[in-house]
Amino acid sequence: MQKTAVSARDVAEAAGVSRTAVSRTFTPGASVAPATRARVIAAAETLGYQVNSLARGLTRAESGLVALIVAELDTPYRSQLVSTLTERLQLAGKLAMIINTDRSDASVEAALRQAIGYRTDAAIVLSGMPDPALANLCLRNGLRLVLINRDEALPGTVRVRLDDEQAGAAAARTLLRVGCTRPALATSAPATTSLAARASGFLAALQEQGITPIIAAQGPTHYDTGLALGTQLLTRADPPDGVFCVTDLLAFGVMDAARHRFGLRIPQDLSVIGFDDIPQAGWEAYGLTTFAQPINGIVDACVAWLSRPTEWDSAETVHLSAQMIWRKSVRALTPISDQT
Repeated sequence: MQKTAVSARDVAEAAGVSRTAVSRTFTPGASVAPATRARVIAAAETLGYQVNSLARGLTRAESGLVALIVAELDTPYRSQLVSTLTERLQLAGKLAMIINTDRSDASVEAALRQAIGYRTDAAIVLSGMPDPALANLCLRNGLRLVLINRDEALPGTVRVRLDDEQAGAAAARTLLRVGCTRPALATSAPATTSLAARASGFLAALQEQGITPIIAAQGPTHYDTGLALGTQLLTRADPPDGVFCVTDLLAFGVMDAARHRFGLRIPQDLSVIGFDDIPQAGWEAYGLTTFAQPINGIVDACVAWLSRPTEWDSAETVHLSAQMIWRKSVRALTPISDQT
């Protein structure tokens, strides 16, 4: 036998009040007499009543739903960010709806159209980028957009940007300061905005010093790609003595290739810098010097913007910094007084 859900009308009849009184009891901030509220809550608990938030969203300006459009959920950084985002959104009275996509524009477009169909209030785009026409469609339907690490400025949106380029430049300067003379860049094939900015900053800083670095790029942003990149770099006639990897997962692969396939010591023979500061970066097996993603700062910016009224004709950008976390995968800095 199939049991139908308990309705607000059922609660009203059990409590001996009007349907409106039930609605006001479960509406935050609504006025209702204490005695009436007590009767309604008692009846609701007895019947097992649960407010139908989706139905309520159809009659109000906001549904409370926020779509997280994301790819590569299996990577440590992405899972950390999504976990923190969903927790904070729930504390803010919102419900996250995760839509898993690949990195293509077509996949993001399909995801955004799904979000519109479910009457979501907003979408946080962690992967890919909708073209302006699709973004405008979202805005016309009242869907607010949060774009993480994207270049485009669209009306009624907020962009959360990291100083990826500055971090890449800092990685280059660090390798030079510790005595590396053959620096290399290890990156994956997907030219996302963040990865491209890190690479650009690294290359520009070396160019300023008249140094042409070794560049290796291939495959997805995974550990196996790092293993392949490390093997490619270290089989060269002029292998690098320092490598900047645009993510920690790539760095782990490079480090394991160096140690287990070539018998090199880290950092004595090869210094390695990563980016993300995922939990594994602090493991004893790696002790990776890296740049920490400001996950709390990203989440704070998203939730704060979604919790206040939108200025639909303007765009906002929040700039955040990635702090360098020094561990043991890079040689110690040589004191200036000891340099000759």
